[in-house]
Amino acid sequence: MQDDLPVAVIGAGPVGLAAAVHLLARGLPVKLYEAGSGVAFNLRDWGHVRVFTPWRYCVDQTARELLEAHGWRMPEAEVFPTADELVARYLEPLAALPQLAPSIETGARVVGISRWGADKVRSKGRETRPFMLVVETANGKRRDSARAVVDASGTWQMPNPLGAGGIAAEGESEFTDRIAYGIPDILDRDRAVYAGRTTLVAGSGHSAANALLDLARLADVEPGTAFTWVTRGTDLVRIYGGGDADQLPARGELGADVRDLAESGRATLVTGFAAVAIRMADGRLIVEGETKEGLRQVGPVDRIIAATGQRPDLSLTRELRLDLDPWLESVKALGPLIDPNEHSCGDVPPHGHRELSHPEPGFYTVGIKSYGRAPTFLLLTGYEQVRSVAAAIAGDIVSADAVQLVLPETGVCTVPVRAIAPASQGCCGGPAPAQADGCCVADVEAKAVGKSGCGCGVAKSSQMEAAE
Repeated sequence: MQDDLPVAVIGAGPVGLAAAVHLLARGLPVKLYEAGSGVAFNLRDWGHVRVFTPWRYCVDQTARELLEAHGWRMPEAEVFPTADELVARYLEPLAALPQLAPSIETGARVVGISRWGADKVRSKGRETRPFMLVVETANGKRRDSARAVVDASGTWQMPNPLGAGGIAAEGESEFTDRIAYGIPDILDRDRAVYAGRTTLVAGSGHSAANALLDLARLADVEPGTAFTWVTRGTDLVRIYGGGDADQLPARGELGADVRDLAESGRATLVTGFAAVAIRMADGRLIVEGETKEGLRQVGPVDRIIAATGQRPDLSLTRELRLDLDPWLESVKALGPLIDPNEHSCGDVPPHGHRELSHPEPGFYTVGIKSYGRAPTFLLLTGYEQVRSVAAAIAGDIVSADAVQLVLPETGVCTVPVRAIAPASQGCCGGPAPAQADGCCVADVEAKAVGKSGCGCGVAKSSQMEAAE
């Protein structure tokens, strides 16, 4: 009987652990697989970074209630934890609870998922066959069974390459010993790697911002430390953010600080740069990229930080019937809601099990992996996702459909270039009232309460152009 089998949850990060908590709260057996040596293994890789959401946005409510029943105390709600603190003060205590610990297996990597006795093509009786998971451990491979699968494996282990075409730049694989993907610990663990050297930082998201600000701090105390910032796009409003209008102040401050860094000239900024090759010259690296003026070289540099985002690992679900957005590789229903080419103002409508399911009955993609290649995922989103999914698996469709999700506003609105119309049409909440000092309703409202604006009125002509 499938009902006797556990629900398999892949990935023991914040969202995976929350999924297990919600499933167990509904009396469902759970098996939680974590590829790393401990829970939240991916978070430990960037443990030095302070997240821009305070504790009140970092803890799942049901998990909190379970922890508090065992004497745990919630950290101060408005304090911003580092990823290491998130692990040590919340996720490790949660995983150690007697209700949860027996369900968790670390050092267990799921490398394939299918149905027992049925490949992707077979339809007859498909939903009656249990899932088969191929699990790789230090003792070899084995095959486990599950009644349903919740994939919360994330995307951190699948960084996008430096190459702007989505495949590695020429020479990128040759110089991997000089390239860091993500957010290296520049001020501590990796300090010696960057001190007194020149680093190229590629990317226009929060990871790039953190790396740039750390390099600036390092340059203050380590002579000879320099850095260049390259971005594929030319409009940096997404990373600069909405400033005071951002409902997550730490996120707004991060954007403002990196903008100040660029505009002060401390960071050499090259926009519209699509990296195509890395070459060696006199022991240092030269990065070649396509620009609107033609091929351009940046360098020489000693190190490269490719903060160019991540993508989902789709190899383990090859034998499942998935419905994915064709370019984001997110669950298809979420694609139009989160597409960075179209997405405006950081709003994500409430969504749950129906949007996160696939033509494969009983399989759900949750957490940041549900967003595919899109950025700006918040833990609050993942927690509501798994609450809904757990209810659906338990058969409580009324609760599963009662999805509520309120996310903090970014304070920044962006629209595709082709959609940019005269300012009188507005972009956030409609056009600004006549004679009002603002580009849209949201901008006027923000300025009315003393803020700098919504962030969307930054004209493209005011953005920093590619360096000469």
